[in-house]
Amino acid sequence: MQAQTTDAPAANDFYQQNTQWQAKRLAGLTAPSGWLSLIGLEWLKEGANHVGTAADNDIVLKAGPAHLGVVTLAHDGSTHVVFDKNSGATVDGKAVHEATLVDDAHAGDKGPSLVAFGPASFLVIERDGRKALRVKDSDAETRKHFLGLDYYPADPSWRIVADWVPFDPPHELEIGSVLGTIDKEKVPGKAVFHRDGHTYELMPIQEEPDTLFFVIADRTSGKETYGAARFLYAALPKDGKVVLDFNRAYNPPCAFTPYATCPLAPPENRMDLAVTAGEKKYRGSEH
Repeated sequence: MQAQTTDAPAANDFYQQNTQWQAKRLAGLTAPSGWLSLIGLEWLKEGANHVGTAADNDIVLKAGPAHLGVVTLAHDGSTHVVFDKNSGATVDGKAVHEATLVDDAHAGDKGPSLVAFGPASFLVIERDGRKALRVKDSDAETRKHFLGLDYYPADPSWRIVADWVPFDPPHELEIGSVLGTIDKEKVPGKAVFHRDGHTYELMPIQEEPDTLFFVIADRTSGKETYGAARFLYAALPKDGKVVLDFNRAYNPPCAFTPYATCPLAPPENRMDLAVTAGEKKYRGSEH
């Protein structure tokens, strides 16, 4: 009986924390500028790019004024915008006639320049040496008609304490994307765990200094869960252990919109195991 009384609060904490995590996940996804608000990924050509909703623009937006302005991509990769006098657009909250735009690859802590016009906005992203406008609209159909998130039942057995094997020096991992690009990422180590008598290894990259980021796939991928990958974050290793809570495996933005640029699970992280935990495939997905 003693074991039950000590385990019960821990189990209650697990379910409560899992519910809180799911609520936070939902709030971020459905926020006015969350991934559901994406309405465009528009690649810039070198030189002048006329932007707006009218058909005579080089880049035809799904929301905004007929003629927003001209975005010029210079040979050196810098991006400059000059607005039409009636656009009503702002850059980082300020009404200006023109501005140099900082893209996401060079933004630092401040973040990239945000061009806003009514409920819509865009920022410049860089992928594999190319620049594009990532366009969002808080009134996007994907956001207004969102069908919700589906999960496997929360299961404490999928909160796994794995062994951490550090790499010194770090290994290099090739991670492809839905765009067909391949990024080489540094891998600080690997998480090794056991399930049903088998041993599995997962390799994370470290986008942020205080977390590990796993791009994973398993036997449920493309069936009950999204085919390309699921994402999983973990706290940094402690005392040679790292906690992998697969209840918190979740869909990348590409599961909800065709306008995101998501990584694919590398072969090293494709498990011959059905991970029946975490977020399931989005039922509103067309892909």
